[in-house]
Amino acid sequence: MAGGASDNDEAIVGINVTPLVDITLVLLIIFMVTARIIVSQSVPMDLPKAASGTDVQVVFSAVIGADGKLLVDSKPVPDDDAIFALAREAHSKNPEVRAVIKADSAIPHGRVIHILDLMKQAGIAKIAFGVSPTAAQPGAALPKPATP
Repeated sequence: MAGGASDNDEAIVGINVTPLVDITLVLLIIFMVTARIIVSQSVPMDLPKAASGTDVQVVFSAVIGADGKLLVDSKPVPDDDAIFALAREAHSKNPEVRAVIKADSAIPHGRVIHILDLMKQAGIAKIAFGVSPTAAQPGAALPKPATP
């Protein structure tokens, strides 16, 4: 009979290695292609060297103090909605502008999200939140937030 059924009760002694080799080669090819894509995401450059050179990054800074006052680039702003015009202006000057939002822990979450939303509407895509560094202890639990 064709198809593998036989009349004798002998055990199959040989192992068919061909499918294993095929799968291994396909996985190797997939690995090689994806490794090339992952590595080539940066553009190699040989930049000139200078003793006084620094990395210049334009930062749009929004600070909300514990008293609720809003500062943009260390200048007082009358209300949250005024950030939109300032952020749009900063983005038009430099499309790669980075924004940092620093808010006191007593400020409501909704206000911080509103400011984040205004910056995104103005076209700023790279936004970070400023925090105060603390000494991290391995395995320590996070402190519980204060309840109002």
